[in-house]
Amino acid sequence: MSDTWLGLKGKVVVITGAVGGMGTKFSNDFAQQGSNIVLVDLLKDKTEALAKDISEKYEVETLAIQCNTTDEKEVDAAVKKVVDKFGKVDVLVNTAAILRFSPLEDLRLDEWKQALNVNITGYFLMSQRFGKVMIKQKHGTLVHISTAASLSPETYSGAYSTTKAAVNMMSKQMAAEWGQFGLRSNCVLPCLVKTPLSENFYSDKKVEDGRKRLVASKRIGNLTDISNTVLFMASDRSDYTNGSEVMVDGGIHMMISDMIPKPGGRRQYAIDHHQPAKK
Repeated sequence: MSDTWLGLKGKVVVITGAVGGMGTKFSNDFAQQGSNIVLVDLLKDKTEALAKDISEKYEVETLAIQCNTTDEKEVDAAVKKVVDKFGKVDVLVNTAAILRFSPLEDLRLDEWKQALNVNITGYFLMSQRFGKVMIKQKHGTLVHISTAASLSPETYSGAYSTTKAAVNMMSKQMAAEWGQFGLRSNCVLPCLVKTPLSENFYSDKKVEDGRKRLVASKRIGNLTDISNTVLFMASDRSDYTNGSEVMVDGGIHMMISDMIPKPGGRRQYAIDHHQPAKK
């Protein structure tokens, strides 16, 4: 995709969870478009190494920041570093999140609190503090990685669906309150996407084939599918999209009727019972 079409060249893009599967992909793809990248993560050495690699590969400016996104002082320090270096921030992509599998009856309170802290409080703090800079600038874009499981529950995933549903509402509130200042806030909702964290789900071919059958597009998504959407939502090409939730799920959200069995299969059943036109 041409960098001239998206218009992201020279933009300052802050990405949380930068050394995770999604974060690394987003960082590289924004840099390929000519954006300057701020990589935020807890893992200092890996973040600095990735920043150096991206800077050399794409000839853009990068800044590596070790930061706990749930800590006010660390987030404030990160904002100061970005403003001191670049003088502005154009895009914030909230990617850092955790998932702890558990039946609700067995979920420990500390696990519940940790998920709320990382998945909601971290998104809020980063958005609020960088949002203040954007409000002063009178422009800025927030893109939050949510999930299709925020609209219907992913069972046995502990607090994951609950926290991501909260992210969706938080994004809408930011759009409603901050739109007057030139800010936009939107969520990207992936589902059935192969990432480094989910690859083990697809090690069993029967599992992968079974999942493909549930998707309208009949394939499993990949990081490029998500990243393309994030880049578009971060760009001025989506300038009139605010407070939205963009599904990146291959159409699985509309396939519930197709999952209900019929004799011989739903397509074959329709063919067998189709009434030909009368001559």
